[in-house]
Amino acid sequence: MIKNRRALLVGALFSGTVLVFAGCSSGGGAQEEEPEAGDTNAPAVESTGLTFAMITHEAPGDTFWDKIRNGAEAAAERLGVELNYQADPDAAGQSTLVQNAIDSDVDGLAVTLAASEAIQPAVQTAIDAGIPTVAFNQGFDTWQEYGAMMYFGSDETLAGETVGERIGEEGGQKTLCIIQEQGSAALEARCAGVKATFPNTENINVEGTDLPGTQAALTAKLQEDTEITHLVALGAPIALAGLDSIEQANSQATMVTFDLNQDAAQAIQDGTILFSVDQQPYVQGFMAVTSLWLNVTNGNDIGGGLPVLTGPSIVDQSNIEQILPYTANNTR
Repeated sequence: MIKNRRALLVGALFSGTVLVFAGCSSGGGAQEEEPEAGDTNAPAVESTGLTFAMITHEAPGDTFWDKIRNGAEAAAERLGVELNYQADPDAAGQSTLVQNAIDSDVDGLAVTLAASEAIQPAVQTAIDAGIPTVAFNQGFDTWQEYGAMMYFGSDETLAGETVGERIGEEGGQKTLCIIQEQGSAALEARCAGVKATFPNTENINVEGTDLPGTQAALTAKLQEDTEITHLVALGAPIALAGLDSIEQANSQATMVTFDLNQDAAQAIQDGTILFSVDQQPYVQGFMAVTSLWLNVTNGNDIGGGLPVLTGPSIVDQSNIEQILPYTANNTR
């Protein structure tokens, strides 16, 4: 079942990527010189006069969102679009930012649906106002219900199932899944997916913005429960805290993570993190902006009513050498 769903994921991502680069190409043939992803020296493009708003639930200090913003800004620069990026981790605050974007008469809106029910009225207002709206990163189960045209992100349940399946293949005995943001539907879905394919999984809630507290909680848990063979972090900074906890607790547990940063990528190369499930946030930001541009300038509707999946993409020692240099650019 998982393999069939994964085939759909790869097909959807490939189709979406082809459409994006077809839209970005200035001619029918290959370009002689193509800037690298995230290259801030990409050729300047004449302004289209379009303004897009990107509203996320980014928490202060969470560097994961730098990749999404880098992707969005790279697309905006190449397409001649002005991008207004704003964020608030509070659902009410995010809704206010959406309303502010509506009031400023933006030409397109890209929004995360972390607290779907709370932000739905604001999203509906944008749609009713005739503003092309796409969802990304969170909202896999609700984007169509709320009227968004497209969705770019990962099927978090599938991603979790992929992790649980692999832990089983590695001979795991008991897994601890670390939720760093209580109430996040996406994080809960990840851990539920792990448990679906590896039933001996227990969740632990920590405060992701308090890494010393997270490390202490994980150390205590590992000392208390010596049957734990795998820790699953739902973000790279949590994985790094988990590595310190494993050392402090003198545990033999293996670390697995979702998402990447440069330190986590290096840990994969060094063998201290077994693998990462990457949702490719740079792609989410890039494609969200590009899809709005294609819709506004050419009437395109990417995905054909299906989500365009950017993950799960497995990163381990078999492919980390290729990926590691891009983590330094904060694009992977």
